[in-house]
This record gives sequence, C-alpha cells and structure tokens, in this order.
Amino acid sequence: MSAENKYKLLETIHYPSDLRRLEIEQLTEVCRELRQDIIDELSCNPGHFAASLGVVELTVALHYVFDTPYDRLVWDVGHQAYGHKILTGRKEVFSTNRKYQGIRPFPSPEESEYDTFACGHASNSISAALGMAVSAKKLGEENRHVVAIIGDGSMSGGLAFEGLNNASSTPNDLLIILNDNEMSIDRSVGGMRQYLLNLNTNQEYNRMRFKLSKMFEKWGLLNDKTRKSIIRFNNSLKSMLSQQQNIFEGMNIRYFGPVDGHDVKELVRTLSILKNMKGPKLLHIHTVKGKGFQPAEKAATIWHAPGKFDKNTGQRLIANTQGMPPLFQEVFGNTLLELAEKNERIVGVTPAMPTGCSMNILMKAMPDRAFDVGIAEGHAVTFSGGMAKEGLIPFCNIYSSFMQRAYDNIIHDVALLKLNVVICLDRAGLVGEDGPTHHGMFDMVCLRTVPNLTIAAPYDEHELRRLMYTAQLPDKGPFVIRYPRGRGRLTDWKCPLEEIEIGKGRKLKEGKDLAVLSIGTIGNSAADAIAQVEAENPDISVAHYDLRFVKPLDGQLLEEVAARFSRIITVEDGAVTGGVGSAVLEYMSEHNHAPHVRRIGLPDHFVEHGAVGILHHICGTDSEGIAKAIREELSKDMQKTEYTDKVCVLST
Repeated sequence: MSAENKYKLLETIHYPSDLRRLEIEQLTEVCRELRQDIIDELSCNPGHFAASLGVVELTVALHYVFDTPYDRLVWDVGHQAYGHKILTGRKEVFSTNRKYQGIRPFPSPEESEYDTFACGHASNSISAALGMAVSAKKLGEENRHVVAIIGDGSMSGGLAFEGLNNASSTPNDLLIILNDNEMSIDRSVGGMRQYLLNLNTNQEYNRMRFKLSKMFEKWGLLNDKTRKSIIRFNNSLKSMLSQQQNIFEGMNIRYFGPVDGHDVKELVRTLSILKNMKGPKLLHIHTVKGKGFQPAEKAATIWHAPGKFDKNTGQRLIANTQGMPPLFQEVFGNTLLELAEKNERIVGVTPAMPTGCSMNILMKAMPDRAFDVGIAEGHAVTFSGGMAKEGLIPFCNIYSSFMQRAYDNIIHDVALLKLNVVICLDRAGLVGEDGPTHHGMFDMVCLRTVPNLTIAAPYDEHELRRLMYTAQLPDKGPFVIRYPRGRGRLTDWKCPLEEIEIGKGRKLKEGKDLAVLSIGTIGNSAADAIAQVEAENPDISVAHYDLRFVKPLDGQLLEEVAARFSRIITVEDGAVTGGVGSAVLEYMSEHNHAPHVRRIGLPDHFVEHGAVGILHHICGTDSEGIAKAIREELSKDMQKTEYTDKVCVLST
C-alpha cells in the first residue's frame, strides 16, 4: 500500500484547522491512520510508544472540538503527546523526534505554539492549566477554553491534588480530563488506582443534570453562589442514593464518566457538551495503554519505551548484549537483593520506577520488603525517613531529575534528623534523548550544601557495590549515591563487598605536570583523555585522582594536590556552576592554596536532547574535550616557563 493510500486523510492534515474541516464520521479513519503512523515511525525511531497509542482518539477529539492553539491544551506527562505533535505541524519532521537538533522529546512552548507548557515531569498539568484559566478570565479572554489532560499514573502526585484543591475554590471554567489507563510506567499502585477503577456515574443522569442546569440559567435561578449550593446538595443526595462517594464532586468539581476513551465520536459529543459548561469539571475516560498494537496492550510496561521493533511481527529488536558490562541499574538491583539477604532491616522504595531502576529484582524475591509508592517522589523520601526513624534501612531509588521534586523532603525529613536513608540517584548526569527535563545535572549542586549528608559517586560498578555496602552499615546517616544511566566498563562486576572510608578519595595514577580530579564514572573518560595526551608526548605525565565523595571532600588528598601541582582540572558529569569543581575552589581558597583550577562540567544552560555521546562532545565532557583542556593547560605552563626563561636571560 502506498503512503498516499495508507494515510489518505492524515496526509491532508497539517494543522488542527485541517482536521476540523472533516466530518465527524471520518474521525475514526483519522485515528486509525494516526495510530499506524505512530507505529511506523517508532518502530525505527525509538521513543515513548504505548502511552501515545492510548490517547489517539482523545487527541483527535480534543483538536476537533477545541480551537487550538487559541484554546489551551495542557498535557501532563509528555510521552502521551506524539499524536498531538503529528497533528500540529510536525508530521513531516516527526522522524527527527528525540534526535540531536530534531524535535523535542516532550511538548515545549519553545517548539510550538500548540505546546502550552513544559511537561517532562508528571502531575503539573492541573496547576498550570488553572493558572491559564484564571489568566484568561482576568485578561478578558472569556472565550478561551483551557483543558488539562492528566493520566498515566500522574494523579498519584501530590501536586495534582494541590491543583484540584485550588481549582475547587477559585472561579474558573477549567476542564480536566483524567486519562485512566491503570498505568504510569509500571502498573499504577495505591488507593487512587482502585478508586478510579470503581468510580462510576450514569451518562443519562449527567445529560439530565446538564439540561436542568441550562433551564435554571435561562430562568435566572442559577448563578455562582446558587450553583455551589445546588452542587453540594446534589452531590450529597447522589452519594446517599448510590452509596458511593465521589472525591471530585466532594471538592465541587463536576464529574462526568467514566466514558470509553477509544470511541472518538462519543468523545467529540461529550467534549462539545462540556466545552461551554461553566465552573470546573472533570471528564474521566478509560483507555488502554498501547491500544491498537497487541504486544503493547499485553505488556505495556515493556512497551512504554521499547526501542526498535518489527512493526509486523511485534518482535523487539534487542541488541545482543552477551559479554557486555551490565547496566548500572542492574548492578544496583542485584546488589540491593544481595544486601537485603544479609540484612533484614533493608527495604527498597521507588516512586513508580521499579523496572527502570531494577528494584523489581528485590520485589520479585522479597515482595514484602519493596515498596512502589507511585509518582510521589516527595512522599517516597519522607516515607523512607519514617521507616528509618524506627530502625529500618531504606534504599530509596529516585531518578536524579525527579529528586528535584523531593528536595525539601531530603532536607527536612531525612538530613535534619540524620536518618539512615540511602538515596540512590539513578540517571545522574546526561541521560540522552529525553532531554533537559530528564538530565540529572543538578543533584550535586543542590545537595552538597545540605548538612549531615554524605554524597558519593562511584567510578565503576565495583565502587557502586562497595558504596551501597558502606551506606547500610550502622550509624552512617543520610547517604546519597549517584550513578548514570547505561553500562559501565566492567564485565566482572560482582566484587567482594567491602567498606569504603567516608570522605576518602584515591589516587588512580601518578603524574608530575598537572592533576585531574574527577568524580564518578566520567572519570573513565578523564583516564582515556590522560592516556591520549601522554601517548602524544611521552615527556608529559598527568596525575589522576578519583574524589569518590562530593561531600565530605578528602582534605588530605586535596592538600597533596595543592602541594604538588600549580594547575588542576576538575571533571564532573553535572552542572559546573556550584558543582564539585566549585567545592574544590572553595577548599583551596579557604586553606590559602592558589593553584589554577579549570572546571569541566555541564554548562550553565539547559542541554538539549540527543545521544549521550553527542551531548558530552558538545559540552566538552567527553575524552576528546577533556584531552583538549589538558593540552591547553599544559601549553599555558610551557608558555609561562618560556617567558620566565627569557626574563632570566634578560636579567643576566
């Protein structure tokens, strides 16, 4: 089948205005073509797959009913939004999605006027959309409609409930669409999941209530004050008759649903009714994550971001990893189980990422000692603090970029009380195609100022295991371990578990001309750079130190470096402003040392998306960039020596 016939309708749609010219009967075919286009594209250009398939009908219905971009659609969790991108002027360039200098992995107002807000992290849509709805009223844009689309587990996030609470008491006409697919990345957990499964409201009842409200408005009996009173009375009466409490209507937010999220015609009819309804309202739809692609429907977790696959057979094209080093996540998961088998006080905590961080290894072996708390990073930390207060040793695994959402919890609920919580920051540093919302750039900068924390970054898999072992020993207090996404370099990763002295770095290599101080796995790139420079000039030797600890710094090591070297290069896979290089500078200044310190790290701007290797290259943090910096510093020393020699000759 030619592309022209395969996408007969989709080829005519460049923007939503084109979609709105179609008859409602044609929308089912548009959805079929859009779903197939997503399957075709992602089979060879990997991305977030199952979530976008699940909202195809909703995406089409929203752009059909609402006058976007004048009307605002606020997506929650951007990996639902591929269909939205294709329908809003990016169909021709969608093949560049997530690639360096291609279109962004998540919606961004910097890319398109149809993307109304940033949505790389979950649970922010209701708050942002409410702000837009209030702004529209204040600025006289009474005809502007604002819709928040939340789902994929995001309703478990505390910010979502803060937004709901405010929406219930602030004059607004916000429409919230709850996309209930029982999933986040792994299957949704907790009471909200079960509540949404059981929630039900009769459609005929909603139609009748809507008609009555229109009649009351016409007769002048319905205004903002009387509407709230009537809603409260109606909700109480309905709860009594149905013996069912509705949390949304309990907050004076009109509830509709649940409805079939894959019936595009019914969605259009429902949205058309709700579009001009006054006051905050919520439409609850049921969808299937991975809808329309059988393998994804059966295993949505695996197909959340499956990589390349055969679109005809559904077989994932997994690279042969035999003989390769393991993922750091796998080392973490296996080591955690090993430690838990020896220490009955150890438990695991993850906010909705058991598969991604490999805590599913502990969950499978010891289901009663691992907790998936849903998309709730702040709660994950405080929950861990509560367990630690009573004698358990929680390993709380959070992606570095999501740790930002739990910063106060780390300070107030862990560090302040010196609780023995082990916070494992997965995906630290540059993560690649997910881009600036997911890069783990800021954890070292944010956390190194917090009292009572020990913060470490392993050079390799052996060091990760030893740091995990050290962190669970008695009286270690709050212990943070950061490590990157992806594979290390060691195939023989299962080393003996030994204690590492807190705040003790190590010398990896002797040298006389310059010292490189690295932190974490980026030290391997520094070692490669040193080898490259020394191979070019055998007369040069560069010393290499692995700091190991962001906090406390190894004062003895730094004293040795300050005494022996006039030039130092620090290397880190984190924000260079305020990072470990800055900590080294602070130490040197406070102890009256004055070496020249050159800091290499991630720049003071948000790094775009792309393959990790490409991003490190443009940031100057790959081995080539580090080698270039070493050459430049050595060259400055040579120039200084030549200048000094000339001065000596002239004096003579």
